[in-house]
Amino acid sequence: MSKVYRVAVLVGSLRKASINRKLALALAELAPPSLKLEIVEIGALPLYNEDIDIDPPPASYLDFRAKVKAAEALLFVTPEYNRSVPAPMKNAIDVGSRPYGQSVFSGKPGAVLTASPGAVGGFGANHHLRQSMVFLDVAMMQQPEAYLGGAGSFFEEAGMLGDGIKPFLQKFISAYADWVAQHTPD
Repeated sequence: MSKVYRVAVLVGSLRKASINRKLALALAELAPPSLKLEIVEIGALPLYNEDIDIDPPPASYLDFRAKVKAAEALLFVTPEYNRSVPAPMKNAIDVGSRPYGQSVFSGKPGAVLTASPGAVGGFGANHHLRQSMVFLDVAMMQQPEAYLGGAGSFFEEAGMLGDGIKPFLQKFISAYADWVAQHTPD
């Protein structure tokens, strides 16, 4: 029986109708059986503040950290705000990387997909996120790079993923499955 890897998916947009959330859900459907993708919610995390991260830390910090720690791999799906990651995503990274020396991200394989209705496709956010993750000892997948511009057109009126983007997402999630299998400690 093949190994099934649990993947913590962090979605940078908090909107209910978020394109990035829809893409994360589409990736979960397209994923091979070796991956079990689960969105770990980040919207309820208070802004990281070391003064409140004491005994006991907020329950939302503990819950978030436990879910990410239990996962064997990481997938970030996010829009770009002002050439960087949205504040909720940065906050989740700060919460998960603290207390110092106890990062829940360390040693896990990861990948990032950014999507935007604009032409650049979240290039700045993608690279800022990669920079943070490399610092946090996450082995980030290099190829295929995923900056998806024109993301507003990826879904049909009924909300279904269009055929135009599906082959790329399938290629991305298949490459990610291989990356996870190669970079997850036994």
